[in-house]
Amino acid sequence: MTATPEQIAANVAIVGARLGEAAVAAGRAPQDVRLVAVSKTVEAAAIRAAVDAGVADLGENYVKEFREKRRALAGLEVRWHFIGALQSSTAHHVADLADVVHTVAGEHAARRLAGRATRAGRVLDVLIEVDFTGKRAGVAPEEVPATASLLASLEGLHTIGLMTVAPIMDSPEEARPWFRRLRELRDGLREKHPDVLELSMGMSLDYGVAVQEGATMVRIGTAVFGLRAP
Repeated sequence: MTATPEQIAANVAIVGARLGEAAVAAGRAPQDVRLVAVSKTVEAAAIRAAVDAGVADLGENYVKEFREKRRALAGLEVRWHFIGALQSSTAHHVADLADVVHTVAGEHAARRLAGRATRAGRVLDVLIEVDFTGKRAGVAPEEVPATASLLASLEGLHTIGLMTVAPIMDSPEEARPWFRRLRELRDGLREKHPDVLELSMGMSLDYGVAVQEGATMVRIGTAVFGLRAP
C-alpha cells in the first residue's frame, strides 16, 4: 500500500480542508468543488481506505488497470472518472467502465465512445480536454467551440465542461493564467452550450490556485495516496 489507511484518512481530511479554505477565500461554497482522487497504480486496499475516509470520486488513467479496479472493487459506491488519454482503439472500453470522461478531444475516439455508450443505453458525462501549449493531448483553444458542437450532436454523450493540465511550473501561482484561460473558454461556451459548467483543473501541487480560478473538479493523487511506486 502506498500509505497506511490512517495516513490516507489524514490526507483526505487535509486536502478537504484546504479545498474548503481555497473555495471560501474565492467566495465560493466548499461543496462546489469535487475531489477526484487519482488512483492510478494504487492498490485496491488503499482505494477502499480513501473511500472509507469520504472520497466519492476516483480517477483512473489506464484502461487495463481501470478494468481490473472495477472488478476488484465491484459494489463500491463511487463515481469513476477516466482521466487518461482517450484513444480510438480503447474508447469503447472506457465507455463501459467510466461514469465521467475528462479527456475527449479527437473526433474518432469521441464517436467510438458515443457509439458504445448509446448501444449500452448509457449517457456519459464528458469534458473536452484543452491544450494551451500545443505540446500535450487535447484540442487547441480555438477548436473548443467546434468540438463542443460536435459532441452535442452525438447521442450517448453529455458535455458538462472543460479540462486542462497546466504546464509544470516552479510555483503554483505560475499556473494561474492557464486556469483562468480555461474558465474564460468555458464562459464563452455557455450561451450555446448551457450545460458546460464544470472545470476540471488543478492537481496536488496547484489545486489551491485552480480552485481560486473556478475549478469544480480537482484531480489529486499524491496528496491523497502518497508517493507512488515507479
